[in-house]
Amino acid sequence: MTVVRPARLDDLPALTAIYNHYVRTSAATFDVQEFTVERRRWWFDDHADIGPHRLVVAVDDADMVLGYATSSLFRSKPAYVTSVETSVYCHPEATGRGLGTLLYRRLFEELTGADLHRAYAGVALPNDASEALHRRVGFHEVGTYAEVGRKFGRYWDVRWFERALP
Repeated sequence: MTVVRPARLDDLPALTAIYNHYVRTSAATFDVQEFTVERRRWWFDDHADIGPHRLVVAVDDADMVLGYATSSLFRSKPAYVTSVETSVYCHPEATGRGLGTLLYRRLFEELTGADLHRAYAGVALPNDASEALHRRVGFHEVGTYAEVGRKFGRYWDVRWFERALP
């Protein structure tokens, strides 16, 4: 049985390993160098159990981390404070099981009551599965940045999605 819960510090090695998989193998993130657990700690510490910046994890019966979802700072200027950028990453052996939907739904539940208005998510193209996930949980497309990132020796477009938050 899969359980979604707030992340704990002892999840950080597994969270880092999942993220590093995508750093190495995909344009899902535009980071190009892997992180150590110590270097990833600042990211973990930017999320809390209350407020707009959250981190939830999906775990199996053995408490193995299968994936995670975050809401993070959208932009640093003060007027953006009611907007967050969201993301979901799943262990490569746990994709295609509905975890992304489960994680996003829990994340949005956690954000209920926070002083938030909109969530945004960027999807490097092509990524049909991620686009479908975002649409399934209530995001709609707002535009595409052409060739905005360079990774693996090529340029990537990023499609941006937006979702109202209660």
